Amino acid sequence: MTERHWYVVHTYSGYENKVKTNLEKRVDSMQMDDKIFRVIVPTESHVEYKDGKKKSQEKKIFPGYVLVEMVMQDDSWYVVRNTPGVTGFVGSGTKPVPLSEPEVAGIMKDMGIKDEQVKVDFEKDQKVKILEGPFENFEGVIEEIYPEKEKLKVLVSMFGRETPVELEFDQVEKLG
Repeated sequence: MTERHWYVVHTYSGYENKVKTNLEKRVDSMQMDDKIFRVIVPTESHVEYKDGKKKSQEKKIFPGYVLVEMVMQDDSWYVVRNTPGVTGFVGSGTKPVPLSEPEVAGIMKDMGIKDEQVKVDFEKDQKVKILEGPFENFEGVIEEIYPEKEKLKVLVSMFGRETPVELEFDQVEKLG
């Protein structure tokens, strides 16, 4: 079975919530819940003060787009593509392009959603290379892993001594 990824689906403007509802109904009725998992209309909360009253309002981050977590196969593509209000997938040519993990994480973070499926691909005492920040290109060893914060404590050797540095998962890569 192929992997599940997040895809961006283009909709008629203003139809994002209707597409979400229609697609969820289609997934149930066509028993596609093993290939199409989540449908999200990316929104963020905005607070306005009008006439001295606080008013909270959800605002679409990407009007005209819906995110779908799915396994891309002909049948699942067909179900999404033929949902009323959907104009197509975002991608080059006819092939939909999945969002990268950092893109998805950024959107979820903006929406205040913690992805419960955080995969920890690191182990204690594993060697890593730091990709960005003040310690870029330094190598270190993982001392602690904080999956709930998506952070690591890495020991970096500086001036002949070990220095603990707290980094996010996407700031390091595994070595060997």
